[in-house]
Amino acid sequence: MPRFQVRPLTPTIGAVIEGADLSRPLDEEALAEIRGALLDRKVIFFEDQHLTPVQHRDFAARFGGLHTHPLYPGVPEAPELFILDNHRDNPTDNDSWHTDVTFIETPPMASILYAKLLPPCGGDTVWADMQAAYEALSPAFREFLAQLDAVHDFARGFPQRGVVARGAGAEKHAKALEEHPPVLHPVVRTHPETGVDALFVNYGFTERIKGLRRKESDAILSMLFDHIQKPEFQVRWRWTENAIAFWDNRITQHYAVNDYLPHRRVMNRATVLGDRPYHRSRLPAGIRAAAE
Repeated sequence: MPRFQVRPLTPTIGAVIEGADLSRPLDEEALAEIRGALLDRKVIFFEDQHLTPVQHRDFAARFGGLHTHPLYPGVPEAPELFILDNHRDNPTDNDSWHTDVTFIETPPMASILYAKLLPPCGGDTVWADMQAAYEALSPAFREFLAQLDAVHDFARGFPQRGVVARGAGAEKHAKALEEHPPVLHPVVRTHPETGVDALFVNYGFTERIKGLRRKESDAILSMLFDHIQKPEFQVRWRWTENAIAFWDNRITQHYAVNDYLPHRRVMNRATVLGDRPYHRSRLPAGIRAAAE
């Protein structure tokens, strides 16, 4: 029998998981149930959770190795977590559609965000389903996109004069820039666990499509960045204190709504590393058969 209740929020994306206490040790069956809900709903929410930073980190680590962000400040008790603390003097830089950390060769499989301090109202987060967005395109356009790769660039998401770079300091930003040269990812990614295809370009980090002229690349990316914003692909989450959002970073994008300043919003995030993105059509035949 299922241990938790899964309450869907839209037909394709988002669900509240009821009956889970993430501060307690979870056995493999419970973890498998949570992972199954994540794969099915793409972003899942847990309300009224009471975790220390160490418990938050340890829960995330049950799903894989953790990524340490090169710029954001870490949580002292668990430096693998980082702090998003936004207010009048430190406005958010997350109010654009993005998939987390696609500027590395093995982007995260998931992120786990924990609400620590919320404004009186506002500060929602919106997620978009990249499988639904891809499947809404014409078959001919899907086939065209599936053969393309795109450049993802750390410098696009974290420019030298941006809020996060200035907060981290010039030396730390320069080091991060040197350690994170642009990388190539497929425009359409095959999910390594479910086998579905989904768009894998995002405004935050995707600079251009390889092999196309700049105007062609800009036109296609602009169209896709607009396309993923259709409400039919989205779920919007109104945060409550001590709520947790756990999203599959391989098949979603998200947007932090910046409507709460001058009030303060503090979140802690763990980021679970993933594997190298691929598209099924460009795998060697034996590997492709196994993936399908």
